[in-house]
Amino acid sequence: MAEPGPGDKEEAAPAPKKRRLAAGERYVPPPRKLNAGVSFGAEHFAETSYYFEGGLRKVRPYYFDFRTYCKGRWVGRSLLHVFSTEFRAQPLDYYRAAARAGRLRLNEEPVRDLEIVLKNNDFLRNTVHRHEPPVTAQPIQILVEDDEVVVVDKPSSLPVHPCGRFRHNTVIFILGKEHDLKELHTIHRLDRMTSGVLMFAKTAEVSKRIDEQVRERQLEKEYVCRVVGEFPEHEVVCEEPILVVSYKVGVCRVDPKGKFCKTIFQRLSYNGKTSVVKCLPRTGRTHQIRVHLQYLGHPIVNDPIYNMEAWGPDRGKGGKIDKTDEELLKALVEEHRSKQSLDILGLLEEDLNASAENKDSGNSGDCTKSAQADPINENSCPAKDTKDPERDAKDHEKNDIAACPLNSVASLETLEKNKELGSCENQDGQTEEKHSDERDPLCVECKITRQDPSPKELVMYLHALRYKGAEFEYCSKMPEWAMEDWEE
Repeated sequence: MAEPGPGDKEEAAPAPKKRRLAAGERYVPPPRKLNAGVSFGAEHFAETSYYFEGGLRKVRPYYFDFRTYCKGRWVGRSLLHVFSTEFRAQPLDYYRAAARAGRLRLNEEPVRDLEIVLKNNDFLRNTVHRHEPPVTAQPIQILVEDDEVVVVDKPSSLPVHPCGRFRHNTVIFILGKEHDLKELHTIHRLDRMTSGVLMFAKTAEVSKRIDEQVRERQLEKEYVCRVVGEFPEHEVVCEEPILVVSYKVGVCRVDPKGKFCKTIFQRLSYNGKTSVVKCLPRTGRTHQIRVHLQYLGHPIVNDPIYNMEAWGPDRGKGGKIDKTDEELLKALVEEHRSKQSLDILGLLEEDLNASAENKDSGNSGDCTKSAQADPINENSCPAKDTKDPERDAKDHEKNDIAACPLNSVASLETLEKNKELGSCENQDGQTEEKHSDERDPLCVECKITRQDPSPKELVMYLHALRYKGAEFEYCSKMPEWAMEDWEE
């Protein structure tokens, strides 16, 4: 055959040959390259819709795929064994029924036999019926939008990113769905219950530039809060180190083994019962302002974590707790359970039961990817200091696998006959998805009546008032509860 001339096209290199499989050996496709960072598009926003009721923003229940590559410790174990040891929140009958209904897929092929042995790079997909907790109906106010940044006034109760049980009820999704603001890069975070100024960059370059200012401590942050009692009139500086007790529940405390922190406080007003305080955090630790105020004996008035009886008679003042970390977490959960306010912590009764089952099983179901198993919850995700918060949010989607709990054995048989994916009924027995009257027979949430939180319960008196950098300054209005003449 003649050599190809300069004008001839070279033939494409032949595709690499698949390794010859031994008799009965199962082929596993090579892993796909997953995009880094967060990028939500129209197909994600179209998964479901919002509706508003009683001052709350609610999400219609929807079907969602949890996806994960086979963990190293799963290799050589059967799928049934993995479910029975690491995902014990549901009985094995659930997984058998889910497989029969086509909800479990291995390498995009329906799982027919749960005895199948897992191999490296196996890709597992689990379709579940997903319910999200309600958040405040207060709209996200856009303070500034230009070619470089989007700056918003975030309402309390809204997480920034998809996390734990929240996906559509997040700032990222609401901005994308209702304001057509997509491909945003997170510059900083606010806790779910903290309101105020929140910045996003429109490009990676802008994000990197402002992130450098953050690392070099050039970004000034100013918060306001309303605290218990008469805060001192003079400036107070707190430099107590802070240790994370639980990433999953979102609890920290002052501890000598913690990370260095510094917060400057200045009282703005006192109404005879509570004080409005300006807070200037010089570091950016998780719950830093809230923990330091608790330590000083002036916790935020309605803080659902750091102003609770679970901390003891002094509520953690001076770092005095007299409980182990596990005892503290249990006491916090029990206090919220007694008040029927677990939802404020982002927890459900089923979460607690599941975590008790998975306490020693190595379940990695939380979106913070903490290496430590936590005795309280495997699925909630508070804001957390991280070098790559966008990747954290994406990891939640591609590395978790979960299933809705089973309601009854009878529903297993119903599932096999029900090939159409339906919607759920609300507590009044009316369908929440207007186009269907069907419920998901496997989803326990469809049959549970939950008391909605009141809009007031979804507000914590901590607000990010101002963010100032080398070339910018953004400020929101002072919240009503921070006015000098405001009364409870």
